[in-house]
Amino acid sequence: MTAALRPSTGLPDPDYMDHMYRDVASKRLFAWVIDVILISALTALVVLLTFFTGLIFLPFLYGALSFGYRWISLASRSATPGMRVMAIELRNSDGAPLSGSEALMHTGGYFISVMTFPLQMVSMAMMLMSARGQGLSDAVLGTAMLNRPSR
Repeated sequence: MTAALRPSTGLPDPDYMDHMYRDVASKRLFAWVIDVILISALTALVVLLTFFTGLIFLPFLYGALSFGYRWISLASRSATPGMRVMAIELRNSDGAPLSGSEALMHTGGYFISVMTFPLQMVSMAMMLMSARGQGLSDAVLGTAMLNRPSR
């Protein structure tokens, strides 16, 4: 495909800069595990601070903390703490870090896919099979997870 026929995007071309996408799917999985552990610890702390009354609405508490954790960290650094440990970050279609509204939409898309099992399966399959390793919400928003460049 000639350069003129390629869609214009600020994201690295996976055919020419495959190192930016190498092992991103597995890094994403490990980052997710780290984030779940951190969110669970945060939830446990809140339950303790509420003298265990937080247990009454634990699923909603966990969901709210998880949503805020992901949205705030994506909006501020374009990566959750787990992603930073795994040296990956989300970029928008221009190749720039996510804005607050893009982070909100990405987090919302993530939550919709997590709550709808078939969508989560489609998203995981897309991460494994697409050239840029994009999940469902990534494909809709034009974002992609990249290996963080050396600084």
